[in-house]
Amino acid sequence: MYVKRDTLEHNDRNDWLNIKRIVYYLQAYRGRAIFALLCLIAAKFANIGVPLVLRDIVDSFDKTAQVLVLPVSLLLAYGALKLANSLFSELRDTVFARVRYHAMRQLSNQVLEHLHNLSLRFHLERKTGAISRDLERGTRSVSTMMNFLVFSFIPIFVEFTLVAAILLINYDGIFALITFGTIAVYALFTVLISNWRINYRHNMNRLDSEANTHAFDSLINYETVKYFNNEQLELTRYDKTLSEWEGMAVKSQTSMSVLNFGQSAIIAIGVTIIMFFAASQVVDGQMTIGELVMVNAFMLQLFIPLGALGIIYRQFKYTLADMDLVFKLLSRTPEIEDKDSATDLNVEQGQIRFDQVHFGYQDDREILKGISFEVPAGQTVAVVGHSGAGKSTLARLLFRFYDVNQGQVLIDGNDVREVKQNSLRRGIGIVPQDTVLFNDTIRYNIQYGKLDATDQEVREAASMAQIEDFIESLPEGWDTKVGERGLKLSGGEKQRVAIARAILKRPAILVFDEATSSLDSTTEQAIQRTLKEISATTTTLVVAHRLSTIVDADQILVMSQGTIIERGSHSELMQANGEYRRMWDLQLESD
Repeated sequence: MYVKRDTLEHNDRNDWLNIKRIVYYLQAYRGRAIFALLCLIAAKFANIGVPLVLRDIVDSFDKTAQVLVLPVSLLLAYGALKLANSLFSELRDTVFARVRYHAMRQLSNQVLEHLHNLSLRFHLERKTGAISRDLERGTRSVSTMMNFLVFSFIPIFVEFTLVAAILLINYDGIFALITFGTIAVYALFTVLISNWRINYRHNMNRLDSEANTHAFDSLINYETVKYFNNEQLELTRYDKTLSEWEGMAVKSQTSMSVLNFGQSAIIAIGVTIIMFFAASQVVDGQMTIGELVMVNAFMLQLFIPLGALGIIYRQFKYTLADMDLVFKLLSRTPEIEDKDSATDLNVEQGQIRFDQVHFGYQDDREILKGISFEVPAGQTVAVVGHSGAGKSTLARLLFRFYDVNQGQVLIDGNDVREVKQNSLRRGIGIVPQDTVLFNDTIRYNIQYGKLDATDQEVREAASMAQIEDFIESLPEGWDTKVGERGLKLSGGEKQRVAIARAILKRPAILVFDEATSSLDSTTEQAIQRTLKEISATTTTLVVAHRLSTIVDADQILVMSQGTIIERGSHSELMQANGEYRRMWDLQLESD
């Protein structure tokens, strides 16, 4: 189940485990990562050297004998250290860029692969807009976390350590005490206030995802919105969520101002106290003016990055939440998995058998109730019945999008649960009733059925699907973009593309789920002849509403409320004068 953002404050996260998982993404370029850390340490040594040289420059003005020589050397050293700090910092960024961008690429691929492996149930229940926004944030979070470690936390720790060593070794302990006491108060204040205000940010993200979902859904269903003049409804729903988001955003910004002021006050008090002690020791002759300048420079160097601690901590917490989303998704076990003992299925004959199959999408509602039938190799079996009878569920079980609750689905005597899913689906082709195409060219959508097909094979499949002439008549021909979900094509055009795609695949088993429902009578008759020709050498399962399209089937199954109530050929069922005959007469009347 998709994890909502408002659950993020619950104590079900394992942040340390998630941080450890980042190490996995460093392994491909661990040499670069180590070199980047060495550059970081070198940059901090250079940065700490700057106040030390500055101290000597100031003090050198008291040594009149060397005033013309010594400052020049120190000034050159000062400039060299500044340059070294910049050089090593930029070198660190350049070297580490490959590490973090490769991690983003690796994680993005891993997430997409995992999403494809998750069950159909997950994809039917998900909210596309919200999950796409969360996955974008989650994937980015790994790169952000690496940046925090390499560019924020480790540099601050290294610099604090070096400054602490210098102050404790060379000067009165009061300086180190005040410096790190100020830092401790600053950090504690930042953590407390940030934890108080982070709830606002969580709610902002949750509402942002909800608003994105509303916008996404309304755009996907653009035509439906227009049909019912409900543009204002969609805008109202969208604006209502954004209004709540706006309120949370204002609270977040107000609380951030409190945080920033408090941090500035703590830093100002700490620097004032430390400068008071330094100035007193200069007056007493215990410190030189250069050392006072050095201590002040140390404070500036420490407190400038510390000034961003609130932002860093807040982003760190958000990053942990975002990262947790993506790792929770990756930890989700696919509902349908290959067994360790699964073997490749080589569909030779294409015989299909359903043996006492019971199935329900929910435990409390059974869709199929002991279904048993067989489709002999090379024959055509049609399934008819009223909506909700369970017809389309048969195709989903055949493809093993779900596992049966009881019974077996077999192909050539092999239980589909005992074979590898890729090999199973490789041997089956389908023309779905609701054809959804990729936002690419017509050529791409047809060739999707067989990626290595030649242009000639693609054209032959299009010709058999009665769509080649239409494609050739388009200004851009085969390179015409079909739009998102194929919205630039009519229902009949999309269906013919799907038929061409299935024909091109040339599978041993074909499933037609009302494959000609959107076609005109002339085109339907031409395609029916094509499908009849293909079905002569292919095992075919047809789910049909229009009974006239399946009169030539070798066997017809009539389903009602999850059971098969009649079976036989068209003539046999007509003579039986049962449910099939009533459905036939009803369709004749409606025509």
